[in-house]
Formats: sequence, C-alpha cells, structure tokens
Amino acid sequence: MTDYLSDLEIAQAASKKPITDIAAKVDIQAADLIPYGNDKAKLTYESIDALKNKKDGRLILVTAISPTPAGEGKTTTSVGLVDGLCHIGKRAMICLREPSLGPCFGMKGGAAGGGYAQVVPMTDINLHFTGDFHAIGAAHNLLSAIIDNHIHWENKLNIDPRRITWKRVVDMNDRALRDITTGLGGPGNGIPRQGGFDITVASEIMAVFCLATDLNDLQQRIGNIVIGYTRNQEAVKVNQLNAQGAMTALLKDAFQPNLVQTLENNPALMHGGPFANIAHGCNSVMATKTALKLADYVVTEAGFGADLGAEKFFDIKCRKAGLHPDAVVLVATTKALKMHGGVKKEDLQQENVKAVIAGCENLGRHIRNIGQYGVPVVVAINDYVTDTKQEHQAIIDYCQQFDVACKISSHWLDGGKGAEALATHVASMIENQQSQFRTLYDDDMKLWDKARHIARTIYGAEDIIADKKVRAQFERFENEGYGHYPVCMAKTQYSFSTDPQLTGAPSGHDVPIREIRLAAGAEFIVIVCGDVMTMPGLPRKPASENIGVDNLKNITGLF
Repeated sequence: MTDYLSDLEIAQAASKKPITDIAAKVDIQAADLIPYGNDKAKLTYESIDALKNKKDGRLILVTAISPTPAGEGKTTTSVGLVDGLCHIGKRAMICLREPSLGPCFGMKGGAAGGGYAQVVPMTDINLHFTGDFHAIGAAHNLLSAIIDNHIHWENKLNIDPRRITWKRVVDMNDRALRDITTGLGGPGNGIPRQGGFDITVASEIMAVFCLATDLNDLQQRIGNIVIGYTRNQEAVKVNQLNAQGAMTALLKDAFQPNLVQTLENNPALMHGGPFANIAHGCNSVMATKTALKLADYVVTEAGFGADLGAEKFFDIKCRKAGLHPDAVVLVATTKALKMHGGVKKEDLQQENVKAVIAGCENLGRHIRNIGQYGVPVVVAINDYVTDTKQEHQAIIDYCQQFDVACKISSHWLDGGKGAEALATHVASMIENQQSQFRTLYDDDMKLWDKARHIARTIYGAEDIIADKKVRAQFERFENEGYGHYPVCMAKTQYSFSTDPQLTGAPSGHDVPIREIRLAAGAEFIVIVCGDVMTMPGLPRKPASENIGVDNLKNITGLF
C-alpha cells in the first residue's frame, strides 16, 4: 500500500490564509473579529447582532452509522462536503464542535477531520484552542466552590450535603475522580461529603453554553440550574446562591463563536463540544444560527451514530432553537460495515462483500430512523484506499431498497474535488425535496414514555426497565413541572443496545436505566442507560504516549 502523510503532517503543511481573508468570504469585516494570532478569531457580539434580519441559509446535518474501531469519518466528511459545496460554486461554511482533551490523550485521538479534509490549525484546535473549555470548567467549578462555601458559612438555604447533585469537572479522562470525598482535614476545610468529577463535556454548563441564544439567555439558564436539595427535599437553584452573574462573566468571551478555516481556506465555526453518548452532542446554537445568516449552505455534524447525535440534534437542539434542517448526510465506510458484519479489525483490508451486506443492517436501521424525522437523506461512502468497486456497489444496491441515493466521496484523499458528486447531489436534493421536519415526540408526552419511545423506535428495543427508585425519580420530575422537557439519552455509542459488543442492528432487547438527572438550565432530562460513564477512563495504551514536541518545536504524534 502507498504510504500517505499523517493528518498532522498534512495539517502542518497547510497553506493557511490570514483569518481576515477567510472572514471576508462571508462578508465579515476585520473590525468584527477578535484575533487569536493570525489563523483563528472570535466573532464580536456586535457583528452577530447585525445579522439578525438576514435570511437563513440551508442547514445540512452530517451523521453516521454506529461507530466502530475501524472509523467512519463523520467530521472528515463534513469538512469534505463543505469544501465540495464551495468547489461547485456554493457559498457554504461548516459548524463543528471543539474537541475535548480527554479523547485526544485517550483512545479516539483528535477531532478536526482527516486527510485532505481538515480544519486548521489542527494542533491548536485539538489542544487549547481559544480557551473555551477552560472557561466552561472554571464556571462549573466556581459553582462547586460556592456551594461548599455556602454550607461552610451557616448554610442559610439548608442544603443537604448528602443531596448535592452538582459534581466538579475536568477536561480529562480520569477514572480515579469518579467518586471522591471532599472537605477532609478539620473544620477549616469545609464539610466532609461525598462528591465526584465528570468530564467537562458532560457538564450542564457545556449544555447550557451550547443551547443558549444570547448572553441574557445564558445567564438565565445558569440561574435555573438545580444543584441539589434541602433537608426538606426542596430543590436549590443557582440563582438562590446568586452565582449566575459571576459564572456568566467567566463565559462572556468564550460564548463568542470561533472562526477557523478548512485546508481549502473555507470558513469554519467551531464552538462548544458536548459528547453525544453522555450529553447532547451538538455545537452551539450561537454558532449554527450565526452561520445560517452568513452562508447559503451550512454543514454541521452531531456526535457518534445517528441513534445518538442525530436524535439529540433533532429532538433537543432543533426543538429548542427552532431550527429546520433541510438535509441529512449519513456516513458509512466499507470497513465499519464489515465490522458490523462480523469481520475482525485485523481482517478488514481484504474484500468481503458478504460482510458488507450483513453490516448494512446497521446502515438500514439508521436510514429508517432518519426517515421518521421527515428530512431528505443521502448516504455517503467515505472512500478508503482498500475499498473495492464490488463493496461500494453492494452498499449502493442496498440503499436502493430505501429509495435513497448513495454517493462515493474521496474527500480524504482529494479534498473538495473528491466530494464534488456528494455536494452536487446534496444541493440538488435540498432544492427538489422539501424537508418535512418533525420531532420524534411531543412535549406533552410523559418522560418515561419519551424514553421508551426512543428506545423502541430508534434502538429497536422491546422496552426500558428501571428499579423502583429510578421510576420514582421520573414521577418526581413530572410532579415538579419538568415533564415537558425532552430527554437526553446517555448510552454507549457502539450499539443500538446498551451492550457495546452487540453490533449490527439488534432488536428486542431491554434498555436498563441506571439513573436520571435533571438539567433544568439546559432544559432536558439526562437518562443514564447501562454502564455508560460521565467520566471516561484512559485505555491501557493511551494516545498521549505518542504525543510530543520535536527539536523544531512542532507537536508530533497528535492523531
């Protein structure tokens, strides 16, 4: 096989343009930017406010089949598609999430695309970028400190230390912090209590950050967050601690979307970054709505497979923000389909049409699921050098039974030119097939019924199951007035079930619910299923072992 440059080598060799030139492509003036060096910048609030009366462009969601260790390339395809749209003369831009440090040093690696379909500066984006995640972590942990301080000094709100639901966060995979005890060492160190850490991308501050429409909405949502309960079982909100102002101050600059560029010098907004397996998996509403005012076509992606990211994009983000998606691109690779068809990772280089066809059951489930939302869909085969024509044709033939087009896209190797056929089809589909977007369930459906409806219609499950304590939590949130909220399912990304080893398209299984969490600021209910963790751990051999800095001060080994 021909040797290819790594993603990092391609990114470091990129011919970047000044960020002012990138901004000019969508009529953003230099005065409307807050530069972070020469190749990244934030948009000012004034420039965003000036766009309010402009007509919205078309919104395209890129999602994928259930992920496998072989990879699907959802972000890579998103970047390739926007470059492809620009290549055929469309005014297009992309909206992506910012990567978390946890996966960069853990198992997944970077998240800025791949091959010749990337956003740059890749190393900055994957490591510290413009400091947004640090600001979110600081705001979250400021609240943690205020809660403990309030209890230390008289505890006028009568907060029960045993019923505090607000954990601390850190943007790192650190299993040792999942359950901890704080306040040890005597009266001067506070009140001893059990606590723990989540990863920053699972923070409700991250969710609020990505769903708020402006600074006032952000502050109000933060004030509505429930941090725990009194000894009389009454909810305690952030606004009772008067912490929302200081927390918003920490987030003020971070809340402005970040502008970067693709390898082909097309504009990209990267902002916010909740995971889709434990949170709602979409970039910020601020960035998406801003992009829709700036471009005729806006490409965005939602995390992991369509059963997680796309479902939450439709049922949470679009519902809350009033967005109306015009098209969906469903990404698949022959390698991933072969894994869903039972092939081991070490055998994926060999042609296996039979395994591709077997794995297409997973693809078919996702096609049917997206169909429930009324949005036109096209399947994109993220082309890989070991793919064969016979494998591609098997996927194309399979999609025909759903009357869904399937386009081969070689953006990883050829950039926007390689995505020309996909981009042309997406643009034509938007013009000729009217989106009839609808959410999966109504607001007035009971919380339990919402979770069960998702499990049955999206996961192919028989039912959801939970013990008496969890069922009582459902009833309590209903009685407290949160029954109209959408639900955010926290579940393994690797399967339609809660068993990550159960690939393909399993059906008839039960979905066990371990706990539910109220996110009153984000305005949804988190439903934790199976063994999924809101604080991941590092693998046996973390990616961090390959990362370093060479004698020329270049970062090496980052994906």
